Formats: sequence, C-alpha cells, structure tokens
Amino acid sequence: MKKFWKEFKSFALKGSMIDLAVGMIIGSAFTGIVNSLVNDIVMPILSLITGRVDFNDLKLVLSSGENASSINYGTFLTQVVNFLLIALVVYFVVKQLNRVRELVSRKKEEKPAAPTEKECPYCRSKIPVLATRCPHCTSRLDEPENP
Repeated sequence: MKKFWKEFKSFALKGSMIDLAVGMIIGSAFTGIVNSLVNDIVMPILSLITGRVDFNDLKLVLSSGENASSINYGTFLTQVVNFLLIALVVYFVVKQLNRVRELVSRKKEEKPAAPTEKECPYCRSKIPVLATRCPHCTSRLDEPENP
C-alpha cells in the first residue's frame, strides 16, 4: 500500500498533471467569461438589431397543454454563438503559439557560426583562422582565410 501511495503521489504531482489542472481551471473560468460576453453583450446587441427581446425565448411549439413540447432553437442559437466565440479565441491563441514556435525553430535552424580555428598544414595543430604563422611550429602560413 505504501508503494501505491508513493507512485500515486509521483503521478499526481508531475508537472504535466499540474499543468493540466491549471488549464482546466483557467478553461472553466474562461467559459464563464465567454458566457457572460454572449449573454450580456452580444445577444442584447443582436436583439436590438433583430427587434427580439431575448433569443432564449425563441421556440417552436409542437404541442400545447399540460405536457407541451417545444423545440427551443433560441437557446441553441445562443450556444452556437458561445461556441463560435470560444473557437475564434482558441484559433487566435493557437495561431500566436504556432507563430512563436516557428520563430524559435527558425533561430535553431540558423546556419552555424563560421569556424574560428583551422589546422596547421605542417604540424596539424589547431590554430586561429586568421593566423599567419603557426604558434606551435612557427611555420609561415598562406594569407588568412576571410570568414
């Protein structure tokens, strides 16, 4: 049982598990913000434009009476607007993340720096590229290579 708790503790406290938990909490809070945006800002503007007071009241009554049934397409319309706004925000966030990843990968792919050392053709020692004389064997070298 002690081993189980140790493994569970290791699993639960992993960085990726904590990141997932933080993401879920932020996502939950974000849903509340989007719902408020849709219900308190977007839908009243749409209601003003279309002349409707509340889209949630839009429905198609199928039967009347005590056990009346209806299709509540106004509520569905509100949820579609919620979804579209969330999808739009996620799209822009992912687009920016991909842009940052691309910039980082471009920097990694940049060509390596020009070599700073070369080999002496006489003693095979490593010497600076701009050297005109080998410090090891004192041989005179050709003109330095321009990097």
